[in-house]
Amino acid sequence: MRIRSIAACLSVLLGACAPAAFGAEILIKDAKSQPESLAAAPDGTLIVGSATTPFVYKIKPGSTTPEVFIDASAEPAGTFFFGQLVDGNTVWSCMLTPVAGVTPVQRHTALISSDLKTGKRGIRWELPGANTTCNDMAVGPDKALYISDTANAKIYRLAPGATSAELWLEHRNLTGIDGLAFLNGTLYYNSVFFNNLYRVPVDAQGKPGAPVEIWMDAPVKGIDGIRVANGKLVQAENGSGKVHVLTLLDGDRAHVEVLKDGLVQPTAIEPGRGELWIANRGVGTIVSTPMWK
Repeated sequence: MRIRSIAACLSVLLGACAPAAFGAEILIKDAKSQPESLAAAPDGTLIVGSATTPFVYKIKPGSTTPEVFIDASAEPAGTFFFGQLVDGNTVWSCMLTPVAGVTPVQRHTALISSDLKTGKRGIRWELPGANTTCNDMAVGPDKALYISDTANAKIYRLAPGATSAELWLEHRNLTGIDGLAFLNGTLYYNSVFFNNLYRVPVDAQGKPGAPVEIWMDAPVKGIDGIRVANGKLVQAENGSGKVHVLTLLDGDRAHVEVLKDGLVQPTAIEPGRGELWIANRGVGTIVSTPMWK
């Protein structure tokens, strides 16, 4: 494991010292582990899934040492993980398994839940269809879990206490859907295929309408994981090596401000431990950067 900590202290004329800004880099198993998604619990626990191995890792509060949290090596060969989300004492994970002997590649996907403290497995729900891609999840104001299916341009909704999800929205504007997050009660998602950002309007009965595109005022490339931090959306760009914050404006517009660049295929971003954590997939690490003021 490789850890890098940086502390900066600037002295002024009177000899005072500004607060230190810290950054950390944690290697997840090895450089080929490809951490694709990560989640953080309020106590500082970090959950990190691997896109090349059948493991999800836990990094305990205050620790920088990854430990195996989910071991899916008993699943068929090639199983790996995408989305991770902590909801209270529950960890939600997207587990993907290639279908053997099929060209082009197809995958079966399962949404699984695990107890954050003990790792005990909860529900397992298989996304319907011959080829699915459970990619990301978000908890709505109704306490339901919303799940993106990239391969089929769909969003599913798992009601509180339910053991299987139902189709919530299917629309052509969901093509390439990847990350999703709720901000002020509204669901926002992005398309990793088209580099577009959308919001989903909902009527008084809770029925979703056609997604509405949010115009971003700067070019983005390979937008991926999206989360909420300090009351704004933060988003990873796996194609440009950047993460940015979005300020939503009137008229379905958003101002893009880069928070960090020079990354290698960043696929996820998550607030935790008072910082922003980024899945730096291309080099097998997660890195932190200070929360903006």
